[in-house]
Amino acid sequence: MKNLEQHLSEYAKHHRDQRNIYTHYIGIPLIVYSVFCLLSKPAIAVHLPLIGTINASPALFVWLISSAFYIKLDVKLGLIMALITGAMVYFAQPIAQYGVGTWLAISLSIFVVGWILQFIGHHYEGKKPAFVDDIMGLAIGPLFVLAELSFELGFRNTLKEEIERRSGPIR
Repeated sequence: MKNLEQHLSEYAKHHRDQRNIYTHYIGIPLIVYSVFCLLSKPAIAVHLPLIGTINASPALFVWLISSAFYIKLDVKLGLIMALITGAMVYFAQPIAQYGVGTWLAISLSIFVVGWILQFIGHHYEGKKPAFVDDIMGLAIGPLFVLAELSFELGFRNTLKEEIERRSGPIR
């Protein structure tokens, strides 16, 4: 299995234009949120001792699996990602409460807007999206956004330097 630096470096090779990265800051969270909206239906109320009642849905299952994957790659980034995506799952539940037509219209609209932003960014980049070469790009994209934001805030400089060594600097 690839480590964090390998995954992010492979993904970064398709994302060296700053404008592309900026479109991903909005596009990828919209896509992830829309997928959680779509996966939040159907939901079954499950009572757990000490926790209370939760809505068990495919979104919750995907969140658990993806959180475990991200935490296995990097504990700090993984825990932050688990919190962010956990909030997305929480805020997706009210969308899933609408009737089927409204739920689908809202979820798919968010999904389409997210992908439009992705393709605008890749137009600037002049390269195809990372998932075209490696389907894991779909799972790494959200972590890439979090890593890039952490770099802009001055965190994880060693990781940033390793990614730039492997993939080249951002233009």
